[in-house]
Amino acid sequence: MADEIARAALATIPVLAGYDGPLERLGGLTNLVYRAGDFCLRIPGKGTEEYINRANEAVAAREAAKAGVSPQVLHVDAGTGVMVSRFIAGAETMSPEKFKLRPGSPARAGDVFRKLHVSGAVFPFRFELFAMIDDYLKVLSTKEVALPPGYHDVVHEAETVRAALAAHKLPLAACHCDPLCENFLDTGERMWIVDWEYSGMNDPLWDLGDLSVEGKFDTAQDEELMRAYFGREPKPVERGRVVIYKAMCDLLWTLWGLLQLANNNPVDDFRAYADGRFARCKALMETPEFSRHLAAVRQG
Repeated sequence: MADEIARAALATIPVLAGYDGPLERLGGLTNLVYRAGDFCLRIPGKGTEEYINRANEAVAAREAAKAGVSPQVLHVDAGTGVMVSRFIAGAETMSPEKFKLRPGSPARAGDVFRKLHVSGAVFPFRFELFAMIDDYLKVLSTKEVALPPGYHDVVHEAETVRAALAAHKLPLAACHCDPLCENFLDTGERMWIVDWEYSGMNDPLWDLGDLSVEGKFDTAQDEELMRAYFGREPKPVERGRVVIYKAMCDLLWTLWGLLQLANNNPVDDFRAYADGRFARCKALMETPEFSRHLAAVRQG
């Protein structure tokens, strides 16, 4: 069925019209993604239009390609979200395991983040953590899905985090904002980043904290990532922001998981996904280390 959808989409895309070669299904939690020869075809998943602005994504994907961090975009339909980009041959789709096994991969991720963040690219969306939590809660209020017990209490506690982050804001930069390991393609010499659905102007250290969580990075990997990114030893306030965003990304993506559950996405057990992320967020926020990092950010 999915392959039939992909074949039907191919027929509507000028750059792929007449392609009758093999379709190789690639990864993706919410979308259908295929390799078609030298091209990559992405078809949005069911229900994603409720929380993803496809016009914004199209601009970001093209800007990221111009910045040299993402493959060239060859076709995009901002109405349907169908997108075709250049396939990066010889690149490994990353995973937490590959970030552990491929030497230098955290450093290459730090390098590509820096390249994106200093590129001067401007994305149309402003990724604002607490506004997005509110928006996701509004969408979920129309669904029959229960929040993890205590979710609203932790959102209330996160107000202290919000105040600390706001006390010494970093200049906004074009950020990926959803750095799943699988959104990184590694050639062994450089990283590419794909999938710009959630991208926006953001505190750049969100990207580092979120990747650390998604990749289950240990202390050595975090150090390698940050040293490559900053080109030096990170300052306490910089480390603090990265750690804070580890907790905050779990707080946000808990709700994303519940949206997948509500939309009957069969790819994963999204109840367990959401509950696990929320438990990890709470556990980190309750540590003495989190309090120390929060104090460093507050002091600036």
